[in-house]
Amino acid sequence: MTENRLITLLSDFGLKDVYVGVMKGVIAQINPALTVIDLTHQIPPQNIAAARFNLMNAYSYFPVGTVHVAVVDPGVGSQRRGIAVQIDQGFLVGPDNGLFSGVLNQTRALATVELANPEYWRTPTPSSTFHGRDIFAAVGAHIASGVAIARLGVSIEPKTLVQLTIGDRTPTSSGVIGCIQYIDYFGNLITNIPAAEVQGKTWSVVLGDSPTQMLRDRRIESSQTYTNRPLGELVALIGSHGWVEIAVNGGNAHQTLQMDVGSPVEVVVSLEMKG
Repeated sequence: MTENRLITLLSDFGLKDVYVGVMKGVIAQINPALTVIDLTHQIPPQNIAAARFNLMNAYSYFPVGTVHVAVVDPGVGSQRRGIAVQIDQGFLVGPDNGLFSGVLNQTRALATVELANPEYWRTPTPSSTFHGRDIFAAVGAHIASGVAIARLGVSIEPKTLVQLTIGDRTPTSSGVIGCIQYIDYFGNLITNIPAAEVQGKTWSVVLGDSPTQMLRDRRIESSQTYTNRPLGELVALIGSHGWVEIAVNGGNAHQTLQMDVGSPVEVVVSLEMKG
């Protein structure tokens, strides 16, 4: 029975070439009634960590049953597995390279399969360089049309899936040390420190070269919004994604601070509570 679930697409394919359009064509060949939404195709090339972050912060905004096809796949054509995962909110389809680990840290896998049944691929002889077209788009369309994921291949244990860890968080006597996990289009530096660490507290961010040698002279007091600080000044706040973020009001924190993914960040919490 055709269910016509929603499909989202996320990739590092960009928009210059036909790759994204061809994936949509494959989906339409299987079921032209499906609705397809582009999350983004501007993930930096081969940047699995950026894909992980974006999908992790997007999936919960879609209706239950949505199929998320995500393809950032530097290991395409190798022995890495193609997988489909059923979660409470829907389904994940793509390479087993850690891309889904952010989502699966937030919600459990109900069922997981390796995509070993070519009956549900576009072709039984897929290209060694474009599994997004020949396997993942087709599989996503079949799931969205009502095919049970058990029919797509071989069941595997969720604990065997590749995990991608974006830095550790280390508690300190005054707060927590984390790192930059993502840099968005505006140059905002998004840390791996969740809002729960600072909610309702007075806090600031301290930047440094390493977790053991923090630069205490570079302290950024927290604010509620970007405009709480003068134009061009650094601001620390909780972003819409729910993580501690460093920004520049009207500017680009990445360019200003020359910090990259993995750069250490310390959040210092005051004993004073916000009223």
